[in-house]
Order: sequence, then structure tokens, then C-alpha cells
Amino acid sequence: MHDELTKVDIKKMQEEIEYRRNILAPKLREEVRQARELGDLSENFEYHAARREMNKNAGRINYLQKMIDTAVVISPESKEDAIGLFDTVTLYLEDDDEEMTITIVTTLRQNSLKNLISKESPIGKVLLGKKAGERVFVRVSDDYGYYAVIRKIEKGMDDESLEISPY
Repeated sequence: MHDELTKVDIKKMQEEIEYRRNILAPKLREEVRQARELGDLSENFEYHAARREMNKNAGRINYLQKMIDTAVVISPESKEDAIGLFDTVTLYLEDDDEEMTITIVTTLRQNSLKNLISKESPIGKVLLGKKAGERVFVRVSDDYGYYAVIRKIEKGMDDESLEISPY
């Protein structure tokens, strides 16, 4: 299994790993050391909380490193008139009779609360390569799907402004 990521995704993950190893890990080790000095470890909440944070940090480092090691680097470039990565798309949702604006991003930078939608999601998959004016069917599950019309495409770029997901 691999993730399709851009060079910027890889760079952002490497920066986070560096921060976690060189700045956060020493701070967390010191917190564990200080909490250990408070006495009985079996009832020492501070010690257990500090250990938990240290373990979460190590887990995140391992997760990011594994993603980097198994990633396939992709280009964010697309045809000028077709939807590609980091493009902002205005859609008309027929069933809801309303418009929606989303930006297509890599899985690592998705955030549905900010309308940053993964290229791996049902709507992301169907939109890539499509053009303004096209009507698409988005299959969410075997039982449900919906039609959308692409109203507008604003070309975007991988400018490092989008953060990677914290989870």
C-alpha cells in the first residue's frame, strides 16, 4: 500500500518529523523525568500523562516516516481547462438545488470542515480531469449517489499554504 503525495507533502512531513524529534521529544522526555521525581509511579497522573504524550509523539513520527518511505510522488499539474490537484471547484448539487465550493487536495491535507476534499474521496475521484459544464455522478455507496454539475474551476497550485492533517 502506498500514498500518492506531492513533493510539498513529503517536505511538510519531513519538517514535522524534524520538529518532533529535535524539539518536542527532548521536551517530553524532560517532562517524564520531572514527573518521575514526584514519587510513586503507580499513582502518579503526571508521569502517566507525560509517558502517553511521549508515546503519541513517537507514534506520529513512525506514521509519518512510513508514509514517506512508501509514498509515490505525484505531480500536482493538470490541463489548463481540467480539474486537477489544488484546484477550487464550484459545483451545483442537483438534489439539494444549491452550490458548493471545494478544493481537491491529497489525502494528507484533507479537511472537510474547510472544504478541502481528498482526491481519493468519491467526489474527488470523479472530478479529477473533468471540465466546467460537465455533469458527473458521484457514487458514495452501492445504495447512494448524486449528480453534480461543474460550474467553475479556479486553478490552484501546491503553494505550501495547506497544512497536513494532524491525525
